[in-house]
Amino acid sequence: MTNARDTAAGILRLGNAFCDAKALLTAVELGLFDVLHAGPATAGDLRDRLGLQGRGLSDFLQLLVELELLTEDGGRYGNANGADRFLVRELPSYVGGFLLRSNRNLYPAWGRLTEALRTGDPQAGGSFDDVIADPALLGQFVRMMDALTQIIGPELVDAVDWPSQGSVLDVGGCRGNLAAQVVKAHPELTGTVYDLPEMEPFFDEHMAATGLTGRLSFHGGNFFTDDSLPAADVVLMGHVLHDWDEVQRRDLVAKAFPAVNPGGALVVYDRMLDDRRNRVENLVISLDMLLVSTGGSEYTSAELREHAEAAGFGSITVQPLGDFDTLVVCRKD
Repeated sequence: MTNARDTAAGILRLGNAFCDAKALLTAVELGLFDVLHAGPATAGDLRDRLGLQGRGLSDFLQLLVELELLTEDGGRYGNANGADRFLVRELPSYVGGFLLRSNRNLYPAWGRLTEALRTGDPQAGGSFDDVIADPALLGQFVRMMDALTQIIGPELVDAVDWPSQGSVLDVGGCRGNLAAQVVKAHPELTGTVYDLPEMEPFFDEHMAATGLTGRLSFHGGNFFTDDSLPAADVVLMGHVLHDWDEVQRRDLVAKAFPAVNPGGALVVYDRMLDDRRNRVENLVISLDMLLVSTGGSEYTSAELREHAEAAGFGSITVQPLGDFDTLVVCRKD
């Protein structure tokens, strides 16, 4: 079989793969899948309902058909199964929050990858301090994190040996979407979300919506400047360590050790780089971190093991989690 990268056509196709991605991102931005969730529509219907007065709509819709995001029957377009399940805003399975953030933040930043490689400087528009200061941007970030935890949450619930009773601390847990899934699945657990104080209104809103007010609490703080983390039987750090450089990752693991109750565990998941099954996807995420942070990157489970052993953790297990993540459980004797 000929490798596509051995042909000029294959290389050119790879070089234009960003066009496919931008078509999806634009459809999410326009709310196309939300409109079609109500039922099939013609191109004319969609032109009116979405306010699209320019040329190219039919080609755009046909491209989404070829990308298996839409169906077409007799000139009427509808959502394909996956799009109708994951790209409709009103559904709990919606993951479009990540794609909206990608369209507005990551997509422009990737256009400056050359500059990032030359200088090492982030290329995304605005630091995280800017995001925190802007409620609209912070809302986008929260929805992006919800999209990620909506996917990984059920996998994590099944993969971890949760205590029969006890407490869970989700460090950098945003508005508590992941912690909510854990305590829903294990009613005997109580939970705390630890994040910057600006997240608390989003947390309160989400707990009210999920009916978990009182089951989960919020602890505002900064894990670099606070002297300690709240204590818990299980301390979670999911998609947190990759935001920081190796020295900062080591320091955060060390700070987690005294927060874990004896017999408990530090549970970490990230897009780690030592698993060949998802190498391309996770290298892309690592470059995302180059573009949006001052020192972040993905890392190997071997690096994390080294940090955990230096902090004092005993038994350490490593296993795949979901399609792209690696789960590392570090137990405290």
